[in-house]
Amino acid sequence: MRTLLKVDPERGKSFSLSLVPRGRWNVLDSITYVVKGSVPTYLFCDIDMTWSEKLKARFFEKGHKITVTAILLKAIGIAQRTHPLSRTSVLPWGRRVVLHNIVAGVTVERFIGSEPFVFFGSIDSPDTKAIEEIAGELQAYAAKDIADLPQLALEHRFTNMPWLVRRIILWLALLFPAIRLKYLGATFGLSSLGPLGVKAVTGPCVATSTFGVGAIERRPVVYDGAVEIRPMMTLTLSFDHRVMDGAPAARFLQDVCAFMEGGLEDYV
Repeated sequence: MRTLLKVDPERGKSFSLSLVPRGRWNVLDSITYVVKGSVPTYLFCDIDMTWSEKLKARFFEKGHKITVTAILLKAIGIAQRTHPLSRTSVLPWGRRVVLHNIVAGVTVERFIGSEPFVFFGSIDSPDTKAIEEIAGELQAYAAKDIADLPQLALEHRFTNMPWLVRRIILWLALLFPAIRLKYLGATFGLSSLGPLGVKAVTGPCVATSTFGVGAIERRPVVYDGAVEIRPMMTLTLSFDHRVMDGAPAARFLQDVCAFMEGGLEDYV
């Protein structure tokens, strides 16, 4: 009895060529065109997640399963109210625009066929929505079909447009805020790789303020003069230095961290 071996057609070649998958253009357009000219700068903050974990437990007892991402979106949204520079973008010819309606942008990995692609989901008004409502929208982005999610369906159609058409739309969006809000409405972005064990992540300034979320780890920290083991998470803020200087960005990040460590209690 003979055993037939499958031969890899790429074996023995020095390299192979292929077209960039259509779904990948969603990210490439953003990081090569939208952020063109930005001056990304990074700040890091370690957050004591003790209060946030207790908040998750309180919601769970009431039958609501929420995530750290949902709490964080709420915290950032509220912090953006008092930090308008964090939701300001530079326009051509020395102009800038302040976005008044706070919108969270979250990266969403979805499979099309056998390949994973990144989409940008949006959640309107996280500063005023209940945390459980935010958690529900995040779950929908993870579970529903792309066709049933208007934001992802729009991006999917956009990636299938001809290259020149996409660039014209993006160019107009960067010139005129009304068009930008239709396609790029987020006032801040968030990408979480913590569930994959990543300690910290920095991303491009697709929005003026973009957050990277690391894993929650048990670390020794000094608390009230004693060393304790506490759940800690590293949060990264990537901001466009053309819009914000370091001190205003640091104050914005400080407020987000304070909300995550208990300051959000009055808004829950």
